[in-house]
Amino acid sequence: MSEQAVAAITGAASGIGRALAVYYAGRGIRSVIGTFSGDPHDPEETARLVREAGGTCVIQEVDVRQTASVEAFADRAVETFGRLDYVIANAGILRHAPIADLTDERWADIMEVDLVGVLRTLRAGAKRLGAGGAMVAISSIAGGVYGWEEHAHYATAKAGVLGLVRSLAVELGPREIRVNAIIPGLIETPQSLDPVNSLGPDGLIRAGKDIPWGRVGRPEEVASVIGFLTSRDANYVTGQAIVVDGGLTVKMRA
Repeated sequence: MSEQAVAAITGAASGIGRALAVYYAGRGIRSVIGTFSGDPHDPEETARLVREAGGTCVIQEVDVRQTASVEAFADRAVETFGRLDYVIANAGILRHAPIADLTDERWADIMEVDLVGVLRTLRAGAKRLGAGGAMVAISSIAGGVYGWEEHAHYATAKAGVLGLVRSLAVELGPREIRVNAIIPGLIETPQSLDPVNSLGPDGLIRAGKDIPWGRVGRPEEVASVIGFLTSRDANYVTGQAIVVDGGLTVKMRA
C-alpha cells in the first residue's frame, strides 16, 4: 500500500488507538482519529502526538452505537484524504456486572459497542475499501481465550468479534480485502487501569508478575502488530486472531 494510505481508527483518543495513530504517523500513513463525546480523554493529545511523529490526521466524532455516525466517520476519510485503506475497530467499553446484576439493559449496552459497534465499523469499511485494503478488530483474552467472572457480557462480545472477523475474511477475500483480529492480553490502558470495572493499577502490577514477560503490555506493543496486519507484509494473512499477551495464555499453571 502507498505511503499515502489512510487509516480510520475508532477509540483513538487514548490507549491502543492513540498508539496506533502515532505508529502510522511514523510510516507516512494518515489517520482519521475516531473519538466519542463521552470519552474523558482528549483526542487533541492524539493529534499532537501524530504531528510530532511527522504525521497527518483529522479528528472525527463517532458513536459506534449509531450507524449514521459510523458511516459519517468512514466518509470523513474519503472526503478529507480521497481514499480509505485501513479500518481498525478499536472502540470498546468495559463494565463490571455479576450475573445477578446483569440486566437486559446492561447486556445490551456492552453488545451495542463491543460487538455490534465492531460490525458497524467493519461494514462501513467494507463499503469503501478496495483491493489491498485491510481491517482489524480488537477482541480480548477475556472471551477470545478465557472466561472472566462478573464480565460475561464483555467476554461474550469479544468472543463474537472473532466469529465476525472470520466470516468477513471469507466473504471479502475475493475482493482482496483482509480482515483480522487482535487478542490483547493485559495491556496498560485507561480501560485496564479502571479499578471499578477492570483490574486497576495495583491489579495490573500483581497480574504482571504472573506473565512470562514479567510485566503487562504497553499500547505500542499492540499497535505495532496491528500495523503489521494492515501492511503488505501480511498480504496473505486473513481471518486470523493474533494474541499479544507476553506469553500469558501459554503459561502452564501449577
